[in-house]
Amino acid sequence: MKIPLLVQVIIAVCLGLLLGRYLPVPVVRVFMTFNGVFSEYLGFTIPLIILSLVAAGIAGLGSKSGWLLFITVAIAYGSTLFSGFLTYFSCEFSFPKLLAGVTVSAQGEEELINKLTPFFDVHIEPIMGVMTALVMAFMFGMGAAVCKAETMKKFIDDAQKIIEAVIQYTIIPLLPLFIFGIFLIMSATDKTDTIVPVFGKVIVVVIILHVAQLLIQYFIAAAIARRNPFKLLWNMLPAYATALGTSSSAATIPVTLRQVLKNGVHPAIAHFCVPLCATIHLAGSTLKITAFAMAVVLISGGELTLTKFAPFIFLLGITMVAAPGVPGGAIMAATALLQSVLGFDAENVALMITLYIATDSFGTACNVCGDGAIAVVVNRIAGKSSDGSSDADSDADSGDLTQESL
Repeated sequence: MKIPLLVQVIIAVCLGLLLGRYLPVPVVRVFMTFNGVFSEYLGFTIPLIILSLVAAGIAGLGSKSGWLLFITVAIAYGSTLFSGFLTYFSCEFSFPKLLAGVTVSAQGEEELINKLTPFFDVHIEPIMGVMTALVMAFMFGMGAAVCKAETMKKFIDDAQKIIEAVIQYTIIPLLPLFIFGIFLIMSATDKTDTIVPVFGKVIVVVIILHVAQLLIQYFIAAAIARRNPFKLLWNMLPAYATALGTSSSAATIPVTLRQVLKNGVHPAIAHFCVPLCATIHLAGSTLKITAFAMAVVLISGGELTLTKFAPFIFLLGITMVAAPGVPGGAIMAATALLQSVLGFDAENVALMITLYIATDSFGTACNVCGDGAIAVVVNRIAGKSSDGSSDADSDADSGDLTQESL
């Protein structure tokens, strides 16, 4: 029986916190050595993750035709940006008071801290920088789509499969051990007494923001479509519950599709919009990553500034398209930005991964419900009703829209 990743992470955190105070220094140094090697490996793979997955995502979007593609992508990206900035301003107001006085600075004996060094270091140089990889991903992805370069598209698809296999079979399985090592070291240096209580506070804030975001999304959708927002949201609750259980937008697509149709969205629009948004619309994940990143910056002694987080949010909205469909995939895709834009080190990245995986299903559920709101808006823009007729005579040009044309 396979143990879910969330359970593995919880076990890793608990064992790290428990054993950090009792294991001898040489044993702790073994895990420090592993964490150092794994961090180098992770740093090497991150540009490749960005290059292959973002390029594949863009090339895949470009292969679709129809004016609704641009509209849907624009709405999805706008929703993601709104989510990021809503989170930033909300957390900028609440976190300084909520997390006042909390830091992760080492408080243990100086002699013990000085002894905790890896047995050896391994340096693996990345083949390119993160921003270089992101620019190349745009060039290759858009080039393959616009030029209809089938050979390049095949290469990008194969590279995507390879990198997803690397994530699924080498990175994700080792994450619990990496997190165990981080919390083991933090416990050994007395950093955990103040950090662990912070987790609960931050997670509560994130869940409240999820609810607020969904209400805003559906009030906007309802205003555009002239519908009852509470009825629309109520109809999407089965999809929300399914996403909570599966932690996968892709696995929830059949339920999401059924509920979107129940909200009166035309089948052609629903069949186009739901699978697409399951890939490109990760507003809930963006909300979580932004909030957790802000919390980690604060408890690491940094400052929350819009000049630092605005570029992070804009790039995060694009990078989320690269999120692979495995548990923890979104945070792995975002790791590059955490390191390059916010300057996170291995310890901060481990805290981010732990917080993200602990609330993975809530982010997925928020993503899925948001997809339903976008489908309602796109349906209204297309001028479609559930029986296939146009909503208005002025929208008659949209009446020939069929699933095949999408």
